[in-house]
Amino acid sequence: MKKKILEFQAEVCKTFSNYKRLEVINLLKDGELTASDIAQALATTKANTSQHLAVMRMRGLLRTRREGTNIYYRIANEKLAHACHLMRDALAQITESEGEGLHEDRLLENARFRNVSSVAKD
Repeated sequence: MKKKILEFQAEVCKTFSNYKRLEVINLLKDGELTASDIAQALATTKANTSQHLAVMRMRGLLRTRREGTNIYYRIANEKLAHACHLMRDALAQITESEGEGLHEDRLLENARFRNVSSVAKD
């Protein structure tokens, strides 16, 4: 059993090897969006966005619901967004300790995520 979950984790990590997919998780952490909304936020074509979303759905990372002609995407498990945030936070600490630092807007994003996460726990 342990080997299967580690293999599954490795496959999920491969899914996150594309930064656009990490951006999708970041976009969806606050709630569901349509494929068009995601494409616009990513500044990519709808076709490219659809490919990323399909990969993420096949791996079980995203769920969908249809409303009329729109398909809404959401994160399948909020722990995924939290795990991505933890990794981003750990990497930020590494770069800061190496003197590279982060841009102010990334620090603000991290602070906003922490506030949203703490509210969700209450």
